[in-house]
Amino acid sequence: MSVQSIDNLQHVIDHDLCNRCGTCVGLSGGSIVFGDKTGDYLPGVIADISPDLADRIWNACPGKNFDFPGYRKLHFSEAPHFHLYTGAYQNIFIGYANDENVRRNSASGGILTAILLWLLKNRLIDGAVVTRMSKKEPWLAETFIATTPEGIIEAAQSKYIITSVNEILPQMEAFEGKLAYVGLPGQVQGIRKLQAANDPSVRNIEYIFGPFYGNTLHFSSIKSFLRSHGERNFKDIASLHFRYGEWPGNMRIEMKNGRVIQLPKFHANYLIPFHILKNSLLCTDLSNEFTDISGGDAWAPVYEERGKGFSMVIARSVKGKEILAKMAADNVISLQEIDENEAITMHSHGYDLKKRGSFIRMKFRSLVGLPNPDYGYELKDFPFGRYLMELVVTSLFMFLGTPIARWVVERIPPSFIGRIFEKSRTVWKRSTYKIKRSNLT
Repeated sequence: MSVQSIDNLQHVIDHDLCNRCGTCVGLSGGSIVFGDKTGDYLPGVIADISPDLADRIWNACPGKNFDFPGYRKLHFSEAPHFHLYTGAYQNIFIGYANDENVRRNSASGGILTAILLWLLKNRLIDGAVVTRMSKKEPWLAETFIATTPEGIIEAAQSKYIITSVNEILPQMEAFEGKLAYVGLPGQVQGIRKLQAANDPSVRNIEYIFGPFYGNTLHFSSIKSFLRSHGERNFKDIASLHFRYGEWPGNMRIEMKNGRVIQLPKFHANYLIPFHILKNSLLCTDLSNEFTDISGGDAWAPVYEERGKGFSMVIARSVKGKEILAKMAADNVISLQEIDENEAITMHSHGYDLKKRGSFIRMKFRSLVGLPNPDYGYELKDFPFGRYLMELVVTSLFMFLGTPIARWVVERIPPSFIGRIFEKSRTVWKRSTYKIKRSNLT
């Protein structure tokens, strides 16, 4: 059984189903490790694994399958609201942290950081599983257990390169005390599978939180960005930020020689089609549906024009709802409830990408004989125009991800290509507006 399970795991890795969550690495006791994290960042088996451990790893892998309806029933059967796009929920809010330092140093409104700080202050947790930029290798992200406010604040803001949070399952299991866990959808799904199996590695997790998720980029995006600015060695990076400064922030790299390279966040998005992790395009979970509370940017002109940063916050579990209510009563956060349609419209581009685009892309994969993850549900019968639009998008991703396309873009000033990308994206969104919003809510 060990051989079969490991062969199955390799099948997941070889067919772009691996989301690099780190679950297999964390459970393996050192028998599975990630390769070059500045390269493909793929797990590889380096030592023999017992049959029982191999089966434990295989059953916990979220890359092959995750039963959305089943786990929704298991964790959120009491939720009064449900939509196929948002998932199950208690309430949806627009909000922000009232502490200006927390708000300004976060990706959007600072809600997730504020929650962790409040839980730690009130001794409802003893630590939080969070991700920061590495101190030893500041060009890479690293996950750790924060036990102080300073550690939590250190982990604020988004990281748009591959992370593998569940690598630290051994540290989580050994931790004495209650934990809050913060992860992306694929990572959260791995944790939920382990919880369903009563795995000891997740016995300390009291709360699960997470950001919304659009895509992840390979580390090649950082290398390319540096080359575009005439820098060749990523090991000369002193610090790396993806949402630095006033909302929505800037991609900012500080070099050891004192040079600062910076580009507005929306302009730096030009890197996405050239360096996107393919598995990102198979993920159907935009709003992190299996957390107690999830949060993301409030993408609407009424909030964007004000600056500062506003979060959309979704309370899914009863305990998640209670946390937000108590924090608002303590004047730690400000919240304004919104309805489901407003929430979906606000993130219509993302929901279309995840809930429509992903299933169409999986259909394309099936037509050429490639395997797909099984999510326990399927959306289909979209308008012909949406299939045609996806064919264009998929073709662009395939072409722009080639070495020649990357070589060309690196010879164009990033400030120029960033402006062109933002304008092109605006034109694309307007031209496909009706297709993407047709029957969306």
